[in-house]
Amino acid sequence: QVQLVESGGGLVQAGGSLRLSCAASGRTFSNYGMGWFRQAPGKEREFVATSSGNSINTYYADSVKGRFTIFRDNAKNTVYLQMNSLKPEDTAVYYCAARKGRGPAVVSGLYDYWGQGTQVTVSS
Repeated sequence: QVQLVESGGGLVQAGGSLRLSCAASGRTFSNYGMGWFRQAPGKEREFVATSSGNSINTYYADSVKGRFTIFRDNAKNTVYLQMNSLKPEDTAVYYCAARKGRGPAVVSGLYDYWGQGTQVTVSS
């Protein structure tokens, strides 16, 4: 069983930056594909970014491409989401997720473990 804990959320003005962290307890990330998803009030959960176990393959939602970066430090069992040029429409609860396979995935149903979420609010 893998437990994931997100941190780094908060309130930021449009155009600002935040870095989210997701730490795993008791396991390393090297054998797990990782993903970030978000859910705004009244909206469906949507894919944000994903990374393969070796970090070579990454994919991003079109809405965040060029602004967000997913990267991981397997030695620390931690995956990060660097968010730059934030927009009000980025406001949501952000969740990290891990899957038992090493490959990336853009569908939430392919993930086995989920964090509790962290709130990101972007003001204008």
